[in-house]
Amino acid sequence: MKYKSITALLASVLFTSILPASTALAQTKAQAPDSVVISRLTKIDEKVGTGKEAIVGNTVYVHYTGWLHDPFAYRERGNKFDSSVGQQPFSFSLGAGRVIKGWEQGVAGMKVGGKRTLVIPPELAYGPAGAGNGMIPPNSYLIFDIELLDVR
Repeated sequence: MKYKSITALLASVLFTSILPASTALAQTKAQAPDSVVISRLTKIDEKVGTGKEAIVGNTVYVHYTGWLHDPFAYRERGNKFDSSVGQQPFSFSLGAGRVIKGWEQGVAGMKVGGKRTLVIPPELAYGPAGAGNGMIPPNSYLIFDIELLDVR
C-alpha cells in the first residue's frame, strides 16, 4: 500500500511540475513571433575610434563589407554582396544623400579608427526596389561592417 501511495504522490508531483512548465512553454511559443523584425537602425560599436568625429558636411572615407541579413547564418550574415576591403576606400559626403539612409545615420558620430556594425531595415536601405540587379532583393535587411578611416 505504501508503495502505491508513494508512486501516486511522485506521479502527482511530477505531473503538477510538468503541466505548468509545458503550459508556459505552449503560451511562449504561441506568443513568440515567427521571426524577429528589425524596425530601426541598430548600431554596434566593435571598436570606438579616437580620431575626428564624422558630422554632416564632412567627407568620410570608409572600408565596408555588406551582407544580406540572415538570422540563421553565422553572426546573422548571409550572402556578402559588396566590400571595399582590399580596394580603395569608399568616400562620400555625409548628409548629401549619396548613400542609403542607414549609412547616413549609422556613420554620423563615428570617430576615425572606429569600427561599427550597422543592421539596417529595408526602409533605411533599398526598400521595395531592392538593388544590384537582384543581388539585394526587395525589402532586404542588411548588415554592414564599417571602419572609419578618415574624415575631411
